[in-house]
Amino acid sequence: MIAPAALLARLQARSREALAALPQWLLRLPLLLARMLFGVVRSAFGRGRPEPHAVARARILLCMLVFAGVYIAIAGRLAMFASAPDGALARRGLGTDAVASARPDILDRNGLVLATDVKSASLFGEPNRIIDVDEAVEALTAVLPDLDGNELRQRLSTKRGFIWLKRDITPQQQREIHNLGLPGIGFMTENRRVYPGGTLGAHVMGSTNIDNQGIAGIEKWVDTGGLADLHLAGFASDRQQEPIELALDLRVQHVLRDELSTAKEKFKAIAAAGTVVDVRTGEIVAMVSLPDFDANDPAKSLDPKNLNRLTTGVFEMGSTFKALTFAMALDSGRFNINSTLDARGALQFGRFRIHDYHAENRVLTLPEVFLYSSNIGTAKMALALGVDAHKAFLSKAGQLDRLRTELPESAAPIVPKRWGELNTATIAFGHGLAVAPLQAVMAVNALVNGGYLIPPTFLKRTPEEAQALAKPIIKPETSAKMRYLLRLNAEKTKLLTTFTGIFPMDNPQYLVLVILDEPQAVEGTYGYATAGWNAAPTTGKIISRIGPMLGIMPRTDLPSPESLLANTTLARAP
Repeated sequence: MIAPAALLARLQARSREALAALPQWLLRLPLLLARMLFGVVRSAFGRGRPEPHAVARARILLCMLVFAGVYIAIAGRLAMFASAPDGALARRGLGTDAVASARPDILDRNGLVLATDVKSASLFGEPNRIIDVDEAVEALTAVLPDLDGNELRQRLSTKRGFIWLKRDITPQQQREIHNLGLPGIGFMTENRRVYPGGTLGAHVMGSTNIDNQGIAGIEKWVDTGGLADLHLAGFASDRQQEPIELALDLRVQHVLRDELSTAKEKFKAIAAAGTVVDVRTGEIVAMVSLPDFDANDPAKSLDPKNLNRLTTGVFEMGSTFKALTFAMALDSGRFNINSTLDARGALQFGRFRIHDYHAENRVLTLPEVFLYSSNIGTAKMALALGVDAHKAFLSKAGQLDRLRTELPESAAPIVPKRWGELNTATIAFGHGLAVAPLQAVMAVNALVNGGYLIPPTFLKRTPEEAQALAKPIIKPETSAKMRYLLRLNAEKTKLLTTFTGIFPMDNPQYLVLVILDEPQAVEGTYGYATAGWNAAPTTGKIISRIGPMLGIMPRTDLPSPESLLANTTLARAP
């Protein structure tokens, strides 16, 4: 896709080149014509005219030139009326610049349309041409009963040259009003944005206002990329705009929303959210936040309960942050797979105590700390490295600054103002530091893709483009150890898995994150409402459905966790 700003610059450059290529005599033509006209006028009306017949010839020639100029002006105006797009001349002639502008189509990664323009009629009035205001008000309100009659009468009683009466009316309403034959009442064809997928991808797409200008999501990003400037310059016609291709896969988006909706209802959660990300390129293949809204009804997006929890909400990410602590500890060299940590007693910080949810009350190996999700063991690893090292690693992993993507809507992380040992201890197992879930996903991607932090994107991105952006944060050997721990976690019979899934583990390609907000214990969960009983099985269902869509078929020859330790040959950059 050619960026709107680049297209504008290209058009300006071509205009200058075309002007420079014109013959010199053509550039001097206006000056020659002006001199000839001046000579004719002087001959016709100047003093000291020697011959009456010369004066007559000059006056006849002058009249011919005047008439020729008038006819040329009329012909040029007619040509402009014929070639201008619907509504453009009406906008200029009637003194309004609110006509909805054309926008490029937005497609998913497979070419399916996510957003497009359709033509619709809008009703306007010219009060200074209205003959009978009462008749016009009565007739219009009969066709459009939602118009306020008193307000309409007041607006049509002015002497203004143009007013909008109703934007985006139906074809049936247009026909009925046209048949009324009211002077001073007309129609203007505008572009209106429609989203064929409705709720699918609504949080990503965002919305446009009545003038078809982007006000949220990808739609707003399109305008900030220079589309508004092209509209002002008159270059953003339908023919000149190339479609925008997103990284979203509409098929995966449907599966993700379907499974999250089912889980939200089954576990009586107040909200649900999830995303599927390509760990090699940072492309966001799907993103869903429930409750959501129909993108064709953008007013619903203003409801606070419909916010995008993955980018505009911040949460304490719990076990997801534990994985970052393990990666930091292993990468430092202070700990290895065979290290042990004493988890026999709670950690005491003044009146605060840190204990394990499923206490083993014994010395644990490092893999056991991960498998049993030991808060005590995880906190001790972070404390052994120190507060400064902990803060530095989280900063390097992009967790202490606001995440920037194409979506304008984003939330800054909530970071402790005073960061001491107690903060490090609790943040180590995911409490005390709140980030946008997509921000945490970016860091987890790096734990499994060979150690490279890649900014997430909603646009299609090539492996070469991802490689140029990749920043190493852990060694490839550390990444292999993290895949080993994650694989161990998936093999356990006790349901203590987190809600982050990566597949396939021996060659990571995609990450699936599932969040259920305040799920309830239901029949079959034995009184539990933890992630292992709701978010984890939901993640498994999603992976089983989207895997074939993404070219990853079910396997019976699953790799052993030990084999993953030796696999450090993943691409050093995507």
